[in-house]
Parts: sequence; C-alpha cells; structure tokens
Amino acid sequence: MSTTSTKRAATGSLLGLALGDALGFPTEFDDVPSIHAKCGPWRDMELPRPAIVTDDTQMTLALGRGLRTAMERGALGPKRLERPVREEFVDWSRSPENNRAPGRTCLVACGLLGAEDRPWQDASQIHSKGCGANMRVAPVGLAPGLSDDQRAGAAQLQAALTHGHPTALAASDLTAHAVRLLAQGAEPTGLVGLLRSYAYDNRTRYHEQWLGDLWTRSQDPSPEHFIARGWDECLEILGRLRDALRAPSPETDPCLATGEGWIAEEALATGLLCFLLFVDEPVTALRRAACSSGDSDSLACLAGAFAGAHHGADAWPAEWAERIEYRGDLLALGALWDA
Repeated sequence: MSTTSTKRAATGSLLGLALGDALGFPTEFDDVPSIHAKCGPWRDMELPRPAIVTDDTQMTLALGRGLRTAMERGALGPKRLERPVREEFVDWSRSPENNRAPGRTCLVACGLLGAEDRPWQDASQIHSKGCGANMRVAPVGLAPGLSDDQRAGAAQLQAALTHGHPTALAASDLTAHAVRLLAQGAEPTGLVGLLRSYAYDNRTRYHEQWLGDLWTRSQDPSPEHFIARGWDECLEILGRLRDALRAPSPETDPCLATGEGWIAEEALATGLLCFLLFVDEPVTALRRAACSSGDSDSLACLAGAFAGAHHGADAWPAEWAERIEYRGDLLALGALWDA
C-alpha cells in the first residue's frame, strides 16, 4: 500500500481546500486590520458557522466530477477530458448554487462554452490569468494513474477552458504538480526547487495535443513564445517565494512578499508561502492565508490543498471536517482517488 493511500492524501487535500475556502470567504475583501477587528487574533480564527464555501470549491468539485467521468471512459486524453469538464463547468454556471460572487472570467467563458458547436478555444479568455484557473486544479494532481504528460496537459486544458493566458496555464500546471509531489511524499523543504526545475524544463513546451490552436488567439509569433511568457512569470514569482522563505516572517501579511493572489502566479506562490511557513501546523497555514490582504479564500484553499496533500486526511480537526459544505461530495472523490 502506498503512502498516498495510507495517509489519504486526496481526501486531505480536498477537505483542506474547502476548509481554507470557507475560512477565507468572510475576509476576502478586507485588509488585515479589519480582519483582526472582525475575527480577533489571526491564530485563533474559527471556522464560520455554517461553514459555507465559494465558487473555488464548487469549481474544484465540477472539475473533479468531470475528470472522474473522463477517466471512467478510458485513457485520459484531450477530447475525453474536455467534454465532461465543459459540461460540468456550464452546469455550475447555470446552477442556483452559483451565488458566491464568482469571477467574471469564469462566467463569461462558461456562457460561451454553453454553445456546444463552438470550439472551446473560442470561449477561452485569452488575456485572463485570474486565479480561477488554478484554485480548482487540485483534482488533476490527486487523480492516480496519470502520466506526467497527461497531468500537465489536463491541468493546462482545464485552465484554458476559461482562462487562456499562458501564465494561467503554467500556474495551473505547477499547482497540480506541487499537489502531486506532496501527495507522493516529497519533502516540503525542497519543493520550491523542484517547481523551479519543472518550470525551466517545460518553459518552451506547448502541449498542442491538449491546447490545439489556442496560442493563435494571442499576439505571439509562435506557440513556444506564447507558453514561455507564462512560465517566465511563474519563475519570477517562484524566485520571490524562495527569497521570502530565506527570511521567514510568519506574523507579516504574506501578500506583501508574493502578491495578493488575484492572479494565477501570485495565488500559487502566496498559497505555497502560507503552507511552507507552517508545514507542521496545517490549520495555522489556513488561518495565515485567510488573514491576508488579498484573495483570502483562494489563497487559503490553495494552502489547504497543499497541506492536505502533504499530511493527509488527519490534518484537519474532525469538528471542522464534519461541518464543511459539500462534505459528502468531497469525501466521495477523495475516497475514490485514495483507494
């Protein structure tokens, strides 16, 4: 039995994502002094009652269901993934439960994806690199049995359905890769180095099989030039993350070091920063991300996905896990991928 299944990394990661989302939901548009006034000392932040999540968790579940459907149909490939994920995203966008202030990019793209005769590349918002692309990608890092190529292609394709900017694609690929590495037992101390190596190795690799002619919607002279722009922005922020970890400052708003997280590469880096500042205190990592001046719910959901993948299902207080919204859906996907 692998460590992934004994620690139940998929369950831990999905629960952590949702718990972070619910913890950060009430603080999303507040600065740190306002959060302290509302919630008290950040290290004592409590999970709200009821523990309601945002579109971050809803879209993670939509992707997870689409990925599950695709993998039940055979070997994962672009067409096999695109259809069910597209359907899940459109269903989410039309659902009465989609009332959690979702991002405009997702809503516009899902509206266009609803026309089934339209190639998905025509729906993709080519200039958007909002964090909506990578806040939901954890399932791609958790689903077992995928090759590195399948995982990278799936991470980028699911991002590109809504957010077509190359940085959204690269950041989503990196997020899924980080979740996978942690689930498999990689040492957190070496994680940033592994991610930087991965970014360098993939810098000019355009996954044409998965992305088709998406790059032609941009102003770039070639697909390699297009995708390299995304990896370069991610490499720049990973350098800032490395610097922040050399002189850790756990009491400082993490957004001051690596950005507020409204855009994809900042969400990746600041979510990772919160996890890596408190590797052995997963709940503290969530609280730090939720008590920040940026996109608190997305930052905390990414911190939770990383911490849960590393520690497994036992990372989270039972009292919290028992009352998170969509608990049944999260546990069902987690159990499937931990089995």
